[in-house]
Amino acid sequence: MLRFAIPAVAALGLIAFAAQSSASNSDVQAASGAMGWHLSHEGRMAKLAYGVENSDQLALMMTCEPGRSQAVVYGDVQPATTRLVHASMTDMAIDPLSGELADESRVSLNDPVLRDLSRRGRLVVEGEAGRFELTTTASERAMVDKFFAYCGTDHV
Repeated sequence: MLRFAIPAVAALGLIAFAAQSSASNSDVQAASGAMGWHLSHEGRMAKLAYGVENSDQLALMMTCEPGRSQAVVYGDVQPATTRLVHASMTDMAIDPLSGELADESRVSLNDPVLRDLSRRGRLVVEGEAGRFELTTTASERAMVDKFFAYCGTDHV
């Protein structure tokens, strides 16, 4: 029971944090970190995440390697697409380190939902709190474009 309750509570906390009004006290927001899009690289892997930079507070993270046609998606929210392939639907359903079900999904980098992220700066996602959009600023959109270009799908 706790195995499902703890991630659910964490997801709701992240979603509530992301939905905070910009009218909140800016000193408090600066101290706790603002949610936004962040791009990083780890070896050959590119990571595009929505959350608080340099923290474990992530609502969504997508990873890819150059030339791969799919991104691996982790997090409390997932892109709202019927083309999302959950790890439990593949033969790689068990995480070899923990022995538990893997908590990841895969989605084509050419999926219309991801194309909207690149073209319009918005990603429709679903989570326990329902369906909503994650949007980008102009500088974040440049990071999104770099992510897709790095993955080999700069034609989205």
